[in-house]
Amino acid sequence: MKDKIVKLGFIAAAMMNIGGVLIFSRLFTNSVINDFDPVVMSNFGLLMIVIWGLAYLGAASITSNLKWLAGAFVIEKLVYVISWICWFKGHDLSAVYDQDLFAGIFYSIYGANDFVFMIFFLWVFLAQTKVLKPIA
Repeated sequence: MKDKIVKLGFIAAAMMNIGGVLIFSRLFTNSVINDFDPVVMSNFGLLMIVIWGLAYLGAASITSNLKWLAGAFVIEKLVYVISWICWFKGHDLSAVYDQDLFAGIFYSIYGANDFVFMIFFLWVFLAQTKVLKPIA
């Protein structure tokens, strides 16, 4: 597995978590995000998403033995994907857009984004487990 691809993937995951939360929450002042999911997307929850982003950023500088860290990130992302899917079962996305465009965009994309990075982290985990043939 090319270290550069892994490093860039972890940096991209970090930037999506950190930048996404800070932009769409308008630096934690967008209460519409909180109102539509007060448990997972409270300001505390949003801050924890930023902290996960910092963990991804830290992982970007590790050049070997990322298997279990990547595995933990897979589980973390899976939890958010499941949360997002469950959220859609009980909410109308148009109601979010009616109140705030940024919150609407946030709820539209966060689970899909987490799914993409969950697959990336799974790829890292499997490649370092030797289940997958490493990229030359």
